[in-house]
Amino acid sequence: MQIAIVAGGKGARLRSRIGDLPKPLAPVAGKPLLQYQIELASSQGAREILLLVGYGAAAIRDFCGDGSRWGVPIEYHEETAPLGTAGCLLDALPRLRERFIVLYGDTMLAVDLRRFMADHAASGADATLFVHPNDHPQDSDLVEAGQNRRILRFHPYPHPGGQWLPNLVNAAAYVLERRALQAFAGELTRGDFAKDLFPRMLRRGFHLRAYPSPEYIKDAGTPERLDHVERDVLSGRVKASLRGSRRAVFLDRDGTLTRDTGLVTTPDQLELIDGAAEAVRALNQAGWLAVLATNQPVVARGACTEAELRIIHNKLETLLGRQGAYLDAIYYCPHHPHSGYPGERPELKIECACRKPATGMIDQAAACLGVDLPHSWMVGDSTLDLQTAANAGLRSVLVATGNGGADGRYSAGPTLRADDVRAAVSAILAAGDGNPW
Repeated sequence: MQIAIVAGGKGARLRSRIGDLPKPLAPVAGKPLLQYQIELASSQGAREILLLVGYGAAAIRDFCGDGSRWGVPIEYHEETAPLGTAGCLLDALPRLRERFIVLYGDTMLAVDLRRFMADHAASGADATLFVHPNDHPQDSDLVEAGQNRRILRFHPYPHPGGQWLPNLVNAAAYVLERRALQAFAGELTRGDFAKDLFPRMLRRGFHLRAYPSPEYIKDAGTPERLDHVERDVLSGRVKASLRGSRRAVFLDRDGTLTRDTGLVTTPDQLELIDGAAEAVRALNQAGWLAVLATNQPVVARGACTEAELRIIHNKLETLLGRQGAYLDAIYYCPHHPHSGYPGERPELKIECACRKPATGMIDQAAACLGVDLPHSWMVGDSTLDLQTAANAGLRSVLVATGNGGADGRYSAGPTLRADDVRAAVSAILAAGDGNPW
């Protein structure tokens, strides 16, 4: 595994903290940012690190040397003038292997790089982008992906009005195929990955794929972000998070997060319940995963396509994002076992393993997000949600909004009851469970 680290940044916004040091040498809890990345690469069997340096190259060389103290060879490629993140990589292309990982020297991360690389290799993609939601999608560059995670388009900030966009942000970690970049080496001598190279690749039909993950990766390029990262290091939040150790709250949609207005088939019909964003934000800030798990038979009934459902969920993510909250993942079941609806889709009229109270969505989240199910919860407004929780080994909270448990379809009872999702999350956090990381 070869890792190229873009480490040529001057760090003008950090001048008050680091003086003339290059940005990758900004100290975090007693160690430079770059050292954390080198240690991560070494621990995961990297065979070579190529540092793409520019400003402060001598200081970086003096600190890192040949990498022997970390057990991984380090080489350098120095740009003679600022070329941008993509430009400096393309300039170094002859020194890169057929497949390699790109990291930015001003980020803190705890990512399973081998898993990231294996996911890319299995997909046949030309480039795989690490993506995740954040608490300010309205002023972020967003990525839109289809159901198979193939990237469909990029939405740079500022966003045009009248669109509901997904909360999926480019986190600046990539797996790339050298052959796919050859065509751009002569034409893009200066430029950025997100703004220049990736949009060009997409327009020419290259296969770009999203890799959504809840693993820790944060930019530390401003004093505020640097402080945030240092707090996370000191608190223990920066560590591997795909090993079944994360606590999660699984949230029902209609009647729990959003008003139950019947079958929602258009974005106009979706409205947040008061306090829903505050509840999700509290989970985000406490380090719990917030995961939506919802039955959506509207798809099987033919009342809504999966593409239209994605737009409905884009609206949900946008409304939450406007209040500083985000869902770590959205899982939905499009199936419905009963036939006889006009326009229904026969291929989706099946008994499945994902439709609640079956646990398919919960199981998928546990595998993909590293969820510790016995220490996790489900919040919903029906006995369907309570039975799902019981089947999956989760504790549960029944909220009085929406159905309020009046459906009476299943015998499972709740661990707790609450007036609404905000009160439910407050009760869960108050119950305590140790460090959620």
